[in-house]
Amino acid sequence: MQEFPSLIWHAAESRTIVAALESDAHAGLSGSEAAERLKQHGLNELPKDKHKPMWRVFASQFASPLIYILFVAAVISFAMGHASDAVVILVVVLINALIGAVQEGRAEHSMTALRKLSALKVRVVRDGKESIIEARELVPGDILLLGAGDQVGADARLLEAAALEATEAELTGESLPVSKNTEVVPEDAGLGDRRSMIYSGTHLTAGRGRAMVVATGLQTEVGKIASLTSTAEEPQTPLEARLKQFGNWLVVASIVLFVLILAFGLLRGIPFVTIFMVAISQMVSMVPEGLPVAMTIALAVGMQRMARRGAIVRRLAAVETLGSTSIICSDKTGTLTKNEMTVTTLILPDGREIEATGAGYSPEGELLDTREDDAALRALLEAITLCNDANLVPPEAEETRWRPLGDPTEAALLTVALKGGVEPETLRHEWPRQAEIPFDSAVKMMATQHGRDGKCRVLIKGAPEKLLDLCDPETLDLAQVHQTSEKLAKQALRVLAVAEVYDMPLDEEAGFEPWSGRLRFLGLLGQMDPPRDEVKAAVAECLAAGIRPVMVTGDHKATGLAIATELGIAKPEDIALDSAELEAMSEADLCASLERISVFARVQPAQKLRIVKAFQSQKQVVAMTGDGVNDAPALAAADVGVAMGITGTEVAKGAAKIVITDDNFATIVKAIEEGRLVYQNLKKVVLFLFATSIDEVLVLLLALLCGYPLPLAAVQILWINIVTEGAVTVNLIMEGLEGDEMRRLPTPMNEQLITRPMLQRLLLMVSTSVVAIFGFFLWREASGVPFALVQTETFTLIAVTQWFNVLNCRSATQSSISLDVLRNRWIVGGLILGNALHILVIYTEPMNRIFHTVPIPLADVVLLGLIGSSVLWAEEIRKWWARRQGAGSA
Repeated sequence: MQEFPSLIWHAAESRTIVAALESDAHAGLSGSEAAERLKQHGLNELPKDKHKPMWRVFASQFASPLIYILFVAAVISFAMGHASDAVVILVVVLINALIGAVQEGRAEHSMTALRKLSALKVRVVRDGKESIIEARELVPGDILLLGAGDQVGADARLLEAAALEATEAELTGESLPVSKNTEVVPEDAGLGDRRSMIYSGTHLTAGRGRAMVVATGLQTEVGKIASLTSTAEEPQTPLEARLKQFGNWLVVASIVLFVLILAFGLLRGIPFVTIFMVAISQMVSMVPEGLPVAMTIALAVGMQRMARRGAIVRRLAAVETLGSTSIICSDKTGTLTKNEMTVTTLILPDGREIEATGAGYSPEGELLDTREDDAALRALLEAITLCNDANLVPPEAEETRWRPLGDPTEAALLTVALKGGVEPETLRHEWPRQAEIPFDSAVKMMATQHGRDGKCRVLIKGAPEKLLDLCDPETLDLAQVHQTSEKLAKQALRVLAVAEVYDMPLDEEAGFEPWSGRLRFLGLLGQMDPPRDEVKAAVAECLAAGIRPVMVTGDHKATGLAIATELGIAKPEDIALDSAELEAMSEADLCASLERISVFARVQPAQKLRIVKAFQSQKQVVAMTGDGVNDAPALAAADVGVAMGITGTEVAKGAAKIVITDDNFATIVKAIEEGRLVYQNLKKVVLFLFATSIDEVLVLLLALLCGYPLPLAAVQILWINIVTEGAVTVNLIMEGLEGDEMRRLPTPMNEQLITRPMLQRLLLMVSTSVVAIFGFFLWREASGVPFALVQTETFTLIAVTQWFNVLNCRSATQSSISLDVLRNRWIVGGLILGNALHILVIYTEPMNRIFHTVPIPLADVVLLGLIGSSVLWAEEIRKWWARRQGAGSA
């Protein structure tokens, strides 16, 4: 490959770059040279990622210790002649894998989305002639011709620039267009400050220029981001970690149980085959077959609930992870703010301050504290309307928002003029433009000349520190105006000054110098990208839920800190850190300062990744929100990446696990609430499954150790595990919000799936059930009734205690009696179905033969109901005590 000298492009002179790339600043490359370089450097696109076949996605669903246990149990059941048990277990495993594969879908689409940035046509100069080629055919040394509205096809160094501006929000996070020029910038300048460069994927909003391509493909800034995104490791979710740990525990517990039962049985002289089958039955009973399916359904139901609230989940496990979030790293532009510049304050020459209501580009709103026939205000509004290149497009048939055409700052000026009663089209017709001096980043001003009835009117707007020096000092208090301008700037407002002069035509070559000391000051305007209306309440809700929002923005740190303070993200003692300060910090210093840093400003893509990893190193569960290309690596590496659906790029959506359809920060808070509900309901299922599995194991083990006949037949154990539990297990997943989800702290990363409060509840429910069931079994066994009836009644009593336990598990603190049972119609339906199926097993002759049951007298049925309800009353007493003590949820 042809090697070019290694240069820092933005810091090198343009002629040096032309020489280094062996090109011509005017004629460009020859066609043959361009073709040769294309062979050497490859197409200007990103490499395609390998497609992950569906069979691998499907196979990955089986990588779980819980699934391994079920496979072993199925194989052993087949070997011992219990084919029905094995079939049921395998069907459960297969359904779980199918659901997981379908829900997770294809692999990430980040690379595909990034490649779309290159699918465009560009104008180049080759062989001294202008031509249009596909951007994918660009090579280093090509000359790009640039104009307003163009999308940039490759990273390039500017050779010429006339009033050129580029919007780089997708790459740097900067909400406003950036002026570009040919001047060199310092080597250590951040990406957003490299004014001599234009970058692939960005758009030009104004002006024209010529630039030489210096990087294509993976060597571009977009390409580097693609590399970061593809190499960023996706962390294991808290749910996956807990289930893995839980599965490992189950393996050990099941093996221990199997060995104990086998040993006790052999010591008692029970035949090996008989005791081996009992041990296998207990092992199968110990494993909650319904947990994998319940987990998948819990996440799927959470996903559907979140979709109805505006959050689309791309990966199921992210539902629970969002509920465990302790840090939200949020982009500012378009996420916390509206990404719509808005004039909020107007300062007139006499010092009057006028507040403008409303936000965005809609002219809905008004100017407060104005006077009738306010000539000073009218002059200011006319000036910002005429000295303006933007336009506003009203909403069309299915739209609701006004759209800006041109620079957002100028569109905001038109909006406030409309609020003040100025009609742009009418005014522009009355005062047609005759000449102009386009905005120049060097002088930070622009001017337009207008004529009517022989009058020459020149209007100027620009940076106060530049424009005020040109104004007539006799007509204003210069020091006071400067002080007011600084005051507005400290409020995170972008300040513009406006002036006019009559009968002094502009001269583009002479520039602004002829007007020095002659301009009449018309006023100041302060504008900002306002916070979303609902974000402040959402931030407060986050803080109440133990979640800390942190702003990560491409904007200036003063602006970011002001917005963060207004929203409640930053406390008075908090600080903001910019790109250079962050770069200078060691990892240790950064981690030590994280608690005080509320705003990271002017950050670059790799730094966003560093910020996420710094929080993760402190055992925080990090959610990263974003919408731009620059957010993709951090979105991919975060515990849960949240992309914006409206303003978000396909790159950001591809890298994220959750997409917010309405770009509303408040929707993220609702998604967190749903995530907490999912985990809360999953813990209810775990509690129920183990309460019902352990009591079966203990009752059978006690009977074995005490020398009694087995209280349950093998087929009855299967019925309870699969049908009785199955009819109500998943139904717990459908429980709704209890109302206090966002008043709890996030679930710690190292929390066990079964917590101490859950163990206490488990102990109470299991001990009550075992005492009731085994005590009833001993009593009936001693009563001399036929053993078939004793076994049938014991079998039924276990089912009854499980039905009461599902009511117990609906809430850790709220009473099952006072709680609206009908609220969850799925549980009501499950209880009705379970009772109906059990009645068939007990009272129909064919089922009696299959399940070794006999009809139970009606009086005994009532007795079984009363005894089985003991588990409900024991838990009700505990809940009453917990409410008195103010105990939290388990």
